[in-house]
Amino acid sequence: MSPSYDVIVVGAGNAALCAALAARETGSSVLVLERAPYEERGGNSTYTAGAMRVAYRGVDDIKELSPDLTDEELASTDFGTYTEEQFFDDMARVTENRTDPDLTDIIVKRSFETLRWMRTKGVKFLPIYGRQAFKVEGKFKFWGGLTLETWGGGPGLVDALTKAALDAGIEIRYETAATALLTDDARVSGVRVKRHGVTEEISAGAVVLACGGFQANSEWRTRYLGPGWDLAKVRGSRFNMGDGIKMALEIGAMPWGHWSGAHAVGWELNAPTFGDLAVGDGFQKHSYPFSIMVNAKGERFVDEGADFRNYTYAKYGREILAQPGHFAWQIFDQKTTHLQRDEYRIREVTKVTGKTLEELAGKLDGVDAEAFLRTVAEYNAAVQKDVPFNPNVKDGRGTTGLALPKSNWANTIDEGPFEAYAITCGITFTFGGLRITEEAQVVNADQEVIPGLYACGELVGGIFYHNYPGGSGLTNGSVFGRIAGTSAGAAAQTSA
Repeated sequence: MSPSYDVIVVGAGNAALCAALAARETGSSVLVLERAPYEERGGNSTYTAGAMRVAYRGVDDIKELSPDLTDEELASTDFGTYTEEQFFDDMARVTENRTDPDLTDIIVKRSFETLRWMRTKGVKFLPIYGRQAFKVEGKFKFWGGLTLETWGGGPGLVDALTKAALDAGIEIRYETAATALLTDDARVSGVRVKRHGVTEEISAGAVVLACGGFQANSEWRTRYLGPGWDLAKVRGSRFNMGDGIKMALEIGAMPWGHWSGAHAVGWELNAPTFGDLAVGDGFQKHSYPFSIMVNAKGERFVDEGADFRNYTYAKYGREILAQPGHFAWQIFDQKTTHLQRDEYRIREVTKVTGKTLEELAGKLDGVDAEAFLRTVAEYNAAVQKDVPFNPNVKDGRGTTGLALPKSNWANTIDEGPFEAYAITCGITFTFGGLRITEEAQVVNADQEVIPGLYACGELVGGIFYHNYPGGSGLTNGSVFGRIAGTSAGAAAQTSA
């Protein structure tokens, strides 16, 4: 007789563990299946910095989520507000108004209460001082709607949720890959798994798929994202091969969302093919709004200051991949090096320096040096020097007369020594996936609910298109993870 559980959750990252915990709260027995070994558990969540976008009304809400803030920190920080309306507008704006408004409304309106619920599970939150607020005139000011991160980053988040799951009596099986969904007539009734070459069937009253997108699958990337995407570095887990999506499609689930789109960023040129947990998110290079970026032709190719980093970094990886040789260099002078995030100071960087621009130009591997110097000269001449520079706001200090402007934070590149960092494209997760209802139920191609099947996290389509507001991925996973687990647990209890 095959083993049986009320709810099986496929995956062991943020969305999956939130689903497992919520299902357990319904009184259901829960099994979590993790394809990775214990040391690589948690999917993409483990590789993140743990930033979570949340709507909040002011400092009292921040204190509720982060009660360990000191009086000194509170006195020296302007947290501002980030309303539900602003959160929703950001989601709509950066996805070019394609995000599913009903699902997004749920993410936005339940963001705060979901983080508050996560606190009861042992997850701790703290302000993102080092990456999301600069001290100006003695005060930190948060900008871009992204204020909190999980203690310990992605690994800390996964550790906290894993401990909570085990404490709640949830069983977790590592090195156990789900390979197919079992069905009983029209209902999903369990999963087929393989562990160390041995296949087993496990019955369940409901199944939650939460095992990530297909970003680690180079064949699928090329098929759906296009030529050249097989050359992108994978920021996170090597196990996110699209297994959950494939299993659901095999039983008639409806593909949905932006299948040719992905979250992709500027990433260390010589980073390994897949994520390295020893470095984690440190391979990213996200201080580019205070630099200029040039390609092999020595030319700028994006507006580095188009918006806050939160709203451009997830789409600029695609732009870097499209450049000759699939690389670029970020150029800084001494006026802005102090604004660089911590990832610029790790050992694993491809960095060159020069006391003069001419010296630097000769060290930019693969770049037309003469064209680069022309680009910098033209850029320097175009900077609006009469507009004050302020890294905490979109300061309007841009350029004039350039075919490709820099809209904010434009500073001349003329104060050596100069620094340059080589980057390529790092893919985080894919945007295409399964279609779900507001209760996280997976629907089929006839837009009918598939009984017993739920989904959450990266493998859900329809949330992100073209781009993504920073920190909204983990929040999406947590909100719909909780919904999926609650729905699956209730369904399993009803069918028992």
